[in-house]
Amino acid sequence: MKKLLVAAVVLVVVVAAALFFTISNLGPLVKKAVNTVGPQVTKTDVSVADVSVSIFSGEAKIKEFFLGNPKGFKTPQAMKVGSVAVDIDEKSITKNPIVINKIEILAPEITYEKISGTDNFQQLLKNVQSSAKSEKKAAKKPAAEGDKAGKKIVINNVIVKDGKVNLAMGMLGGKEITAPLPDIHLKDIGKEKDGATPAEAFEKIFASLYDSISADSVTQIFNDGLKQLGGLKDLGASELKAGADSAKGAVDSATKSVESAAEGIKGLFKKE
Repeated sequence: MKKLLVAAVVLVVVVAAALFFTISNLGPLVKKAVNTVGPQVTKTDVSVADVSVSIFSGEAKIKEFFLGNPKGFKTPQAMKVGSVAVDIDEKSITKNPIVINKIEILAPEITYEKISGTDNFQQLLKNVQSSAKSEKKAAKKPAAEGDKAGKKIVINNVIVKDGKVNLAMGMLGGKEITAPLPDIHLKDIGKEKDGATPAEAFEKIFASLYDSISADSVTQIFNDGLKQLGGLKDLGASELKAGADSAKGAVDSATKSVESAAEGIKGLFKKE
């Protein structure tokens, strides 16, 4: 009886130690994943300053997320976030796909920069779509030719809330117009096909983000601000209209949310 009791205690200690080891290593794993995979997918600078993990809840907190701008854009960043909460199913870390219960992006600050014929999020979305297509092609290669199948992920919930969007344009003379970003809640990313690649997950999130940036509530505030600063014509209406037309053709027509984003951006420059 005593031997059985001792064995049970040892088993509990071993399981607890294994669980502690897994959770304590979760922070460095998340940080490495973001800092390594992020730039490959977006083709821009992506970094986080630190990742802390609660031993009790298993939830990771990402601090100071930074998304850089594509080449050709002048503002310091496309997006920065002080805090991102990531709830990972720790039991799935060694499996494929990895299950993320929730990603909650709190108070993101987005810089929406327009230059002639395009904008920074249009180019970011192109980069992400290109990465997703490359991953799909690689996945179709025979096992003998390709590498081992990479890790996939399932994200049950992506929540973006309390964000703001700053419109930046050269003709504003350094001034910005700010609008609240509509909240976002995406569900079941990657669930329908046993996991999505990181690029595919990024693509869905970016498409929805681009859609929110071009929401009617945002574009109305942008247009009102432009009028107060001198009117669309004084700011180069023809250049803005060209940018809207370009955005319409840049996004992937197969993604409904991206199509909606293009229409929203087009609407920004129709209101005078």
